[in-house]
Amino acid sequence: MNASLRLSLSALRAHKRRFAGTFLAVFLGVAFLAGTLVMGDTLRASFDSMFGSATAGTDAVVRGADAITTPGESQGVRQPVSTSLVGTIEKVPGVAAAAPDIQGAGQLVGSDGKPIGGQGPPTLAGNWITDPKLNPYRLAEGRVPARSGEVVVNRGTADKGGLEIGDTTTLRTPDPVRVTIVGLATFGGEDGMAQVTYTGMTRADAEKYLTARPGRATSIVVRAEPGVSQTQLVDRLTPLLPKGVEAITGQESARENTDMIASRFLTVFTTFLLVFSGVALLVATFSIHNTFAIVVAQRTRENALLRALGAARRQVTAATLVEAGAVAVTASAAGLAGGIGIAAGLRALFPAIGFPFPEGDLVISGLSLALPLAVGVLVCLGSALLPAVRAGRTAPLAALRETAVDTSGASRPRAVIGTGLMALAVAVTLTGVLVSPSVWLAGSGAVLVVVAFVVLGPVAAGTAVRVLGGPLDRLRGVTGGLARRNALRSPKRTAATASALMIGVAVVSLFTVFGASLKATMDQTVSRSFAGDVAVSTPSFGAGGSGLSPKLAPAIGTLPEVDTAVGLGRGVAEVNGEGRALTVTDPAALARTFDLGTVRGELRDLGTDGLAVTGKEADRQGLRLGDTARLSFTDGEKKNFTVRAVYGQSELAGDYVITRAAWAPHRTQDADTLIAVSFKDGVSTAQGETAVEKVAAHYGNPEVQTRDAYARSSAGGIDMMLTLVYALLALAVLIALLGIANTLTLAIHERTRELGLLRAVGQTRSQLRAMVRWESVLVAAFGTVGGLALGAFLGWVLVRASDGASDSAFAFALPPAQLAAVALVGLAAGALAGLRPARRAARLDVLRAIATE
Repeated sequence: MNASLRLSLSALRAHKRRFAGTFLAVFLGVAFLAGTLVMGDTLRASFDSMFGSATAGTDAVVRGADAITTPGESQGVRQPVSTSLVGTIEKVPGVAAAAPDIQGAGQLVGSDGKPIGGQGPPTLAGNWITDPKLNPYRLAEGRVPARSGEVVVNRGTADKGGLEIGDTTTLRTPDPVRVTIVGLATFGGEDGMAQVTYTGMTRADAEKYLTARPGRATSIVVRAEPGVSQTQLVDRLTPLLPKGVEAITGQESARENTDMIASRFLTVFTTFLLVFSGVALLVATFSIHNTFAIVVAQRTRENALLRALGAARRQVTAATLVEAGAVAVTASAAGLAGGIGIAAGLRALFPAIGFPFPEGDLVISGLSLALPLAVGVLVCLGSALLPAVRAGRTAPLAALRETAVDTSGASRPRAVIGTGLMALAVAVTLTGVLVSPSVWLAGSGAVLVVVAFVVLGPVAAGTAVRVLGGPLDRLRGVTGGLARRNALRSPKRTAATASALMIGVAVVSLFTVFGASLKATMDQTVSRSFAGDVAVSTPSFGAGGSGLSPKLAPAIGTLPEVDTAVGLGRGVAEVNGEGRALTVTDPAALARTFDLGTVRGELRDLGTDGLAVTGKEADRQGLRLGDTARLSFTDGEKKNFTVRAVYGQSELAGDYVITRAAWAPHRTQDADTLIAVSFKDGVSTAQGETAVEKVAAHYGNPEVQTRDAYARSSAGGIDMMLTLVYALLALAVLIALLGIANTLTLAIHERTRELGLLRAVGQTRSQLRAMVRWESVLVAAFGTVGGLALGAFLGWVLVRASDGASDSAFAFALPPAQLAAVALVGLAAGALAGLRPARRAARLDVLRAIATE
C-alpha cells in the first residue's frame, strides 16, 4: 500500500495540470453547497436574534386557541380576543403590565405615489403599544402617535418610500387613510424585520381601520413582575381565560414567529439553493469521471508495465483512488473556505437589497462543514471508482500495444440496454402523466429518462456528430473535417464530455419550458375565466399588500361607462372540518363578469346562508344541490349553509362562494383581492379605463389594467424566478465548460505526436487552433441538442404532473426564442471552452511533438 501511495503522489506531482479541471469542479460544487448551508444557519440565527431582542420584554401572549389553516398556507387565521380581557389579566398576581396588540394589513404609499413593499413579505399595521418593553418596535426618532391620523413607521419603510418625519401620505387599510408620520422605529435593533413594512397607529385608529368592530385585538401581550417566570405566568393566566382563548410563553411566541419565517422564506430559500448545488455536483460528477477515464486510458501502457513488474490489480486500483482522494480532500477543503466566503459575501449583499441582518458573525455549524466535505470527497471518489477499477484490470500484455480502440459507440449491448431503458422510462413517465396521474411515477420515469440518455450517449454520439459536423466539411474544409473526425474518434469520451453540459442545458430548458407554460396557463386562465374589460388589482403576491377597498367596486359601478363592477374578497372557514378559502362577492355580478362554466342552481339565491361550490370540490366533499355544509368561522361561530349552486370553473373564482352579507358578521379586516369591470356597449376600453383610473385614484391608486395586461402582470413573477434560476445554473454550465476544456487539454496531450505530424506536413497554427475549437463546438453542440430535447421532455412531464395535482388546467408551451437563445449560449460556451486548449496545441514545438512517445 505504501508503494501505491508513493506512486500516486508522484503521479500527482508530475501531472498537476491534468487534475486542474477536477479540482475546480469539486471546489465549485462544495463551495456552493457549503455557502448555502452556512447562509441558512446564519439567516435562522439572525431571525432568532432579531425576534429575541424585539420580544425580550414579552413574557406571555394571550390569543385565540384555534387557527383555521387553508391549503397552501403555513400560518392559520385565529379568532380575535376581547380587549376587555386586559383588565382581568392586569389583576392576576405576578402581572406587571398587559396591552392589546391589534394587527392587520396596512400598506403605505411612498412619496412617488407607489405602494411600498407588498412583493412577498407582509405589509403590517397595528396599534403603537406605549409600554416600551411590550412593544417589539423601538422609537428611534420623533415621537409616538398621540392623535388620530398620526403614525410611526419603521425606518426601512421610510427610507424605501422616500418619507420623512412630518410627511403626509396614504395608508391603505385597504380603505385609504391620510396619515402623518411623527416617528421612526427600529425592530430588534434593525431598520425593520427583513422587508416587512410596519405602521404604528393610535389604538383608536387601529380598532377603527384594522378590525371589524371596536373591542377586538389580535392578541394581548403580557409582562411579568420580577421573579415570575414565563411558565409560571402562563399557568396563572390559563384558568382565568374564557373558552377558545389560550396563553403561551413569550419564548414560544418568538419561536413560532421564527418558524413562520423559516417555513415561508428560509426553507424555500435553502431548498432552492440546495437543489442547484445538487445539479452542480451532478454535472461535476460527469466531468470528474471523464477526466479520470481519460487519464487511465492514457496510462494504459504505464499500468500494464506495473502489472508486468508484479503489481497486483488492487494496487493499481488503489493508486488511482489515492490520486482521486488527494484531489477530493484538497478541493473540498478549499471549497469549504470558498463556501464561507460566499456566505460572507451574501450576508454583506443582503442589506444592499433591503434585507437587513442583526449584528453578529457567520454561524458555521459542524454539519455545515462536515456535509459539504463528505459530499465532495464521495462525489470525487465515486466518479473515479469505475476508471480506477478499469485501471486495475489492465492486462500486462497491454504494454505492447500502441493505442486502445474505443468501441463503445458500436457496442451492441449498450445500444440494446439503452434502448430498453429508454422504452421503460417513457412507458413509466407516460403512465404517470396520462394513464394514472402520479407525481411519483412521473418523477421516477423522468429520472430513468436521464439515465437512458447517459447510457445511449456513446451510441448516439457518432450519428449526432456526423449530422452536426456535416456542414463543417463544406464551410471549413480540411480543418472542419479533422475536427469532426477527432470528435468521432472516441464516442464514449465525446458523450461523457457532452453529458455534463447536457445536464446543465436540460435543467435550464426544463425551467424555461415550465416558466413559459406557467405564463401560458395564466393567460389561458384569464382569457377563459375573466369576461370583464379591465381589472383593478394591487401589484403584490405572497403575504404582501393590503388588498383593495371593498368600497371601490360599488364606486366604480356608479360610473356611466360601467355595466358591472364586481369585487372578489377573501375569507376563511372550516367547511365540514376542513380549512378552506372563501370567495366573498356578489354572486350575480360574478356570473356576469366571469365565465363559471356550467352552473346548476341559482347564484343569485345564496342569501346569508347559501353556498356556491365548484363541481370538483362538491364531488370531493360529497355535496349536492340542497345539501347542508357546516361552516366554522374564525370568530368561533358555527353555522349551517345550504349548497344552492354548483359551478364548473374555479381558477379565479375559487372553490367556495358566499355573499358579503353572509361574511359580514365574521369578517375581521375586509378587503378585495381583485375587481373585474365590464363596460357598457359603445364604451371603448381606453375611455372606460380612464374613467376607472380617476375613481381608483381616490382609493390608494391601485393598478387598472386591461385583461391582457392583467394576465401578463399576473405572470410577472415568473420572469424574476427564471432570472434567478439562470444565474444559479450558470455555475453548473461553468463546471461543464471546465469539463470540456479539461477533456480537450488531456486529448491534446494524448495527440501530441499526431499534432506535430500535422504541423510538419503544412498545417498552420491558425488551422490547428481552429480544428481544436471546432471540435469543442461539436462536443458542445451534441450536449446542447441533447439537453434541449431532454429539458423539453422533462418540462412537458412537469407541466402534466402539475396539471394532475392541481385544480387548474395547465397549458404546455415551448418558447422557441428562449430555447434558441439557450442553444446559442451552449454553442458559444463550447467555443469559449476550446480557446485555451487550442492555444496550447498551437504552441507545441513541432520537432518535440514528433519525437514524443
